[in-house]
Amino acid sequence: MEHAFLNHALFMLIAAVASVALFLRLGLPPILGYLIVGMLMGPGAAGFISDSTQIRSWAEIGIVFLMFTIGLEFSWPVLRHMKSAVLGLGGLQVMLTMILIDLLAIVVGIPWEQGLVIGGIIAMSSTALVTKILADQAELQTRHGRNSLGILLFQDIMVVPLLILVGLLGQERAMPGSWALAMAAAEGLIVLSCILAFGHWVLRPLIREIARFQSAELFTLFVLLIVLASAWMTERAGLSLALGAFLAGVMLSETEFHHQVASEIRPFRDVLLGLFFITVGMMLDLGRLPQIGAQAFLLACLLIITKLLIITLACRIGSWNMAVAFRTGLCLAHGGEFGFAILILALDEKAIDPLIGQIVLTAMLISMLLAPLLIRFNGSLTARLMPNAAKRSREEISSDIRDKAKRLSHHVIVCGYGRIGHHTVEFLRSHHVPCLAIELDLDKVRQGKNQGRPVSYGDAASLELLRACGLERAAAVIITMIDFATVMKILKRIRSMDRDIPVVVRTRKEIHLYQLYQAGASEVIADTFGNHFMLTEEVLKRWRLDGAFTPKAS
Repeated sequence: MEHAFLNHALFMLIAAVASVALFLRLGLPPILGYLIVGMLMGPGAAGFISDSTQIRSWAEIGIVFLMFTIGLEFSWPVLRHMKSAVLGLGGLQVMLTMILIDLLAIVVGIPWEQGLVIGGIIAMSSTALVTKILADQAELQTRHGRNSLGILLFQDIMVVPLLILVGLLGQERAMPGSWALAMAAAEGLIVLSCILAFGHWVLRPLIREIARFQSAELFTLFVLLIVLASAWMTERAGLSLALGAFLAGVMLSETEFHHQVASEIRPFRDVLLGLFFITVGMMLDLGRLPQIGAQAFLLACLLIITKLLIITLACRIGSWNMAVAFRTGLCLAHGGEFGFAILILALDEKAIDPLIGQIVLTAMLISMLLAPLLIRFNGSLTARLMPNAAKRSREEISSDIRDKAKRLSHHVIVCGYGRIGHHTVEFLRSHHVPCLAIELDLDKVRQGKNQGRPVSYGDAASLELLRACGLERAAAVIITMIDFATVMKILKRIRSMDRDIPVVVRTRKEIHLYQLYQAGASEVIADTFGNHFMLTEEVLKRWRLDGAFTPKAS
């Protein structure tokens, strides 16, 4: 067909815009919209795009930028900071999942090498889905949120050795399996060392020279050159394009231009990642569903239940209570984008049977369609399925806060102990105003406690925790967080309990002023970058927080 490529691109853009708009309207992640567009437009359904070679080429480009993004966000300091969640929980989850799936594969007659690859695919969860939904629910810094992020980070790291393993298995080298694993590790280390050495000794000074031109166009072209050149080098070495893209991201993340690279590459990344998910949907062969539907559904159930149990077990071994462990499992009990990336490469390299690949692909798509429900209602499901454990988990947090708050009256509750929260507490203490700060970041809580500050761990959006803070006896609440969704959630919870207590919040966007006042804010303070102080003498006097407290009417 004349202009076939343009026709295909036009059809995809129309469908993508419509589906993403619909899913955003429904409050669902756009990823699901991309996947459904791919399912409907692929050769197995409407057949708008039937060239499988073209589909695979687009998917491979999407994987390259997906892995580059992960490399760019990779950080050794973050890894060290979250080492217990990353190496402990993440390592245990990936290892147990791969071993269990491999054993099950052997039982049903699948070669152990293919079983190991399938185990690696199933071990992955969706970073994009989990972070988006947990952020919208203000749960990223909760105990189960931090556990989920740590496990996801380890999964991201494990993509690299799994891609190397798939590439070697696809080459069908005549050597025992243990040698294949050893060679995978050796080749990975050699290529990693060479490219990272290039990044340290050559890339850093070179990118500084490029930056001297102060040209966004030249800078973007150079970044694209580094990504594609690194991918080409690893592909020529017999490894995958995706591995090279990941290494390019790691190299650039260690430069002082990390944030500029992220901003310049974002338009390409978002478009190509959307394209990647569309191509994943296109790979689903709907014509085979009658043949493989039952097996795919059983595998999807096995995937969800197995990951839920393994992650719950890993968290319990890590000394987390049952409710936190179960909520972490619910958040991660699904397939993910990196599983798709490994699966696509495995099919290209013929490392797994095409029919088995279709079953795995269908099962992962089913699990991802169910994932938003599991993540969004992780708290409700835990409370319903194990009410006693959920109650004990809440009591662990509220008892400590209740002990501190029972001696307080006409005090100020400070929600958040970040930079602004810290200075707010110091300001209140300097004016002899009793206060109690609530923070979800355990490190900030420990730091505050070590300094002798009244800081406790907890979620300020929890009704039970607000009661434990003595909200009915408090003189005011100050919300120091800047995230709009979090602030709105806390405001609504406070106003559901007390319509009159003064609540002071801050914002960086004028468009949020009306919504914050409508939600019940007594005063909204404009936040200016670099300003550490949210309170002033005038604010203290305006809300009678200067020591001359007037008891609230009972």
